[in-house]
Amino acid sequence: MKKLSIVLLFAQLSFISLAQPNVHPTSAHYVPTTDPQVAAKLDQWQDQKFGIIIHWGLYAVPGIIESWSLCSEDWITRDSMSDYGEYKRWYWGLKDQFNPVDFDPESWAKTARQAGMKYLVFTTKHHDGFSMFDTKQSDFSITHTPYGKNAKANVAFHVFDAFRKEGFMIGAYFSKPDWHNTDYWWPLYATPDRNNNYDIRKFPWRWNRFKQFTYNQVEELMRDYGRMDILWLDGGWVRPLETVNDEVRSWGAAIPAWSQDVDIPRVAGMARSYQPGLLVVDRTVHGPYENYLTPEQRIPAAPLPYPWESCITLGDAWGFVPGDRYKPAATVIHQLIDVVAKGGSMLLGVGPDAKGRIPDTVTSRLQEVGRWLDKNGEAIYGTRPVAAFKWEHTYFTQKKDSSAIYAITTLDAGQPVPATIEWQGPEPAKGSSVILLQTGTRLSWKKEGGKIKVTLPASAQRSCAGQPAVVVKF
Repeated sequence: MKKLSIVLLFAQLSFISLAQPNVHPTSAHYVPTTDPQVAAKLDQWQDQKFGIIIHWGLYAVPGIIESWSLCSEDWITRDSMSDYGEYKRWYWGLKDQFNPVDFDPESWAKTARQAGMKYLVFTTKHHDGFSMFDTKQSDFSITHTPYGKNAKANVAFHVFDAFRKEGFMIGAYFSKPDWHNTDYWWPLYATPDRNNNYDIRKFPWRWNRFKQFTYNQVEELMRDYGRMDILWLDGGWVRPLETVNDEVRSWGAAIPAWSQDVDIPRVAGMARSYQPGLLVVDRTVHGPYENYLTPEQRIPAAPLPYPWESCITLGDAWGFVPGDRYKPAATVIHQLIDVVAKGGSMLLGVGPDAKGRIPDTVTSRLQEVGRWLDKNGEAIYGTRPVAAFKWEHTYFTQKKDSSAIYAITTLDAGQPVPATIEWQGPEPAKGSSVILLQTGTRLSWKKEGGKIKVTLPASAQRSCAGQPAVVVKF
């Protein structure tokens, strides 16, 4: 590929995630677990509320969309003068350039802790098949790059260890499709889309080999990388054919006539033999191995009657893209409040660059979110939804034991803190105190005209000035 073509390609692909159709809606199909250890872990996870998902891989080297530029689907744009075979060789060859000499997982974990995050999901392998761990199943991994002789070359191990030491629940993102594996994309045939590119019914031996490869890689992660809380499986088109539904068809990709089944019951059974109580999140494959649901880049309009998590990027892209547009901290806080009031958790996506650095803008935004949570996190962590979850700009949460209710009033940028906060909905008990959570100040309140009205004195208004939300507790 000519140098000019590559440059143009990068420009075209930098923000292609904006148009990505593989965004998963919510679903009413949920099967509660019958395993008491999984149920206990799920309840623990529901207390955390705010997590970080880190996409990091070969795509960080040129700073383009994660994996998808390899895929030949209508929404993918490559330079019209480029050769697809040459492009794939170039992409696979990024392995020889990946040398993240500034990788410092302890600083990542510290930044996430400062942000008020409580759980981690790290991409051990995305769809391109490049493993960010020392897999023995393939040489296509971080340990076979220029970084391979570094003491921290087994990147996933050190990420998990650093976050575990900061008290995080630990999740391993793992892509079921693997476009580099020749038992998934067989070089005998073209690679027209995200699916495997041969008829599994005609070549079952080949698919069985891929199934074993998948099993072996997950076993490595569950056996050799310390305590795991979540196995977060992506690539929902890799699934039993009988589970394909309108939700899957809405993604716009072709549906093969054969089953791309990798036997998740067997994989999950093995994983839980190493990690009892492990949450398995086989995204969009509704059933006993989707312990919570994961609407992507969206927040449901109303509370959902099952465990769920909105996974949302801080910028426009999941991974690192130069010049990405990052959301203001206030937007993240407002989204978190909305998600939690509806009973969900929020998983915020960020991407380190090719050197292993989290951009300074990302760090500063996360720290700003953390400063608000330092004062108001009691209204977020360990809470459950209230039946009347919102009134105008005020959201409600309650402690899991119903010992307290929180009214969280969101404010627009530049909006002054009002002298009175009012709502229709949950009411303080007669004679009880209403407390400004940020300062612990007791506030006067009354019920008037069917509304609860809480008065904020000038000192309370000053203490909350510039904040994206004000929280009162009763």
